[in-house]
Amino acid sequence: MSQAWDSEESVRRWDAFAPQYVEKFTDEGDLHREVLLNPALFELLGDVRGRRVLDDGCGEGYLSRLLARRGAMVTAIDYAESMLRIARERTPADLGVEFRHANAERLGFLPDAGFDVVVSNMVLIDLADYEAAIREAHRLLVPGGLYVLAISHPCFSTPAAGRWMRDEQGERLYWMVDRYFDEGPYEQRIMPRYDAVLLQFHRTLTSYVRASLRAGFILEDLVEPKPSPEMIEKHPEFVHDLRMSHFIVFKLRKPARVAS
Repeated sequence: MSQAWDSEESVRRWDAFAPQYVEKFTDEGDLHREVLLNPALFELLGDVRGRRVLDDGCGEGYLSRLLARRGAMVTAIDYAESMLRIARERTPADLGVEFRHANAERLGFLPDAGFDVVVSNMVLIDLADYEAAIREAHRLLVPGGLYVLAISHPCFSTPAAGRWMRDEQGERLYWMVDRYFDEGPYEQRIMPRYDAVLLQFHRTLTSYVRASLRAGFILEDLVEPKPSPEMIEKHPEFVHDLRMSHFIVFKLRKPARVAS
């Protein structure tokens, strides 16, 4: 395993690819976010009006803008400078979003208990030290604060998965999964027309849940997003996402008081 396969290498690749990756983002992000992730995120977030929210790895800032338009007071961080530059360019000043360049693994410049909500939207899969990022989220939350965490579903996104197996006529047979227990970094080719190879980190579902519990969180709920009938009508190609789940979203709570 290459010693360069760490969070620094991951962000280096994102910096190089960011403009191409987000060029077709709408106000709802890309199609997978619009159809699958966003409904699950806002179901678990609930009413964010007047709440101090950290968008913990904001990318091009679409979720920060959605949160601000729903009345949240948003601070947003990202480690990829090119992503952060795009986020600043796309975000109207009157939304009041504060963007900061930072690594979610190390947020010491932010005060303890400074946020009511932390949301991490498809970020931990890009970080080598995901446990440090989870601990930082816990530190930053007020007692009783909410942590909503979205990742690629580790049961369906493994180092040897990510495509449909098809018959001779091209019909989809099943989603291929292999090497589920092989935790660690691997290269992931996305959007082949750009020949972009990103660095991602695979962990099992057990590892994510145990890391969250060790950090002190309570698991309140989770969602494995699937397209609604309305979304399938709007985007019929997503009917196949009723057969497997690309994502999983956790609703975690920092206890209101420390147990004696």
